[in-house]
Amino acid sequence: MSADQGGTRTGTKPSPKPGTRVRRKSDPWKLAFMALLVVALVCVVTWVLLGSRLLVVRDVAVTGLDRVSAEEVVAAVDVPTGTPLIRVDLEGGAERAESIELVESATLTRGWPATLRVEVVERQPLLAVRAGDEYRLVDGDGVRIEDSATRPGTHPVVRVTGEVEGNEAVRAAADIVERAPDSLLAQIQLIDATETDEITLDLGDGSLVEWGDPSDTADKSAVLRVLMSEHPPQEGRVYDVSVPDLAIVR
Repeated sequence: MSADQGGTRTGTKPSPKPGTRVRRKSDPWKLAFMALLVVALVCVVTWVLLGSRLLVVRDVAVTGLDRVSAEEVVAAVDVPTGTPLIRVDLEGGAERAESIELVESATLTRGWPATLRVEVVERQPLLAVRAGDEYRLVDGDGVRIEDSATRPGTHPVVRVTGEVEGNEAVRAAADIVERAPDSLLAQIQLIDATETDEITLDLGDGSLVEWGDPSDTADKSAVLRVLMSEHPPQEGRVYDVSVPDLAIVR
């Protein structure tokens, strides 16, 4: 038996100290296999998304429609069936849908595995414009929504100068309609916006509201409500809320 003076066997590796990690050599074949596996998975996913017939547009589902037909929206979006869903230009399709006159906005989303979803917000009538013996219902941009043979009670008539569509005065009147409380809106018969800084409201009972510009609708509405409760509307009465902090009745 060969041993040194301390009794330690020669020719053997010393045992690692407690608490130390033993570093193992990495297997190059295992690393190569893992790399090939990752590449293969990426190729399969890419093929499924871009090249296969599994995740392609088979249906275009349109929601939010009332006045516009689904067929018109699908034609405007112009995404052929069989197009890989991942390749669909969502923003471009939405812009094409919004080119339809009665569509205010559109949003496209992917409905995996095979549906393209189109959510449409249609333009809504806010105001009525006198057109001969009839009335044209328009939205805040002055876009014609529909016609009515009689004055619609739910939409105030607006009076402006120049073309209605894209008219700044129509937008100002629409801002009032959109922000005014229902209790006030029900009383407004006419909005004279021929001068956008000097808008007046005809409440239909012979009283007028000098509104001024279209700003501060909430404050003006609140002040007007107080004035009308203290001084009920009557023929010839004028409520001036153009400066809400200095509102007067005459």
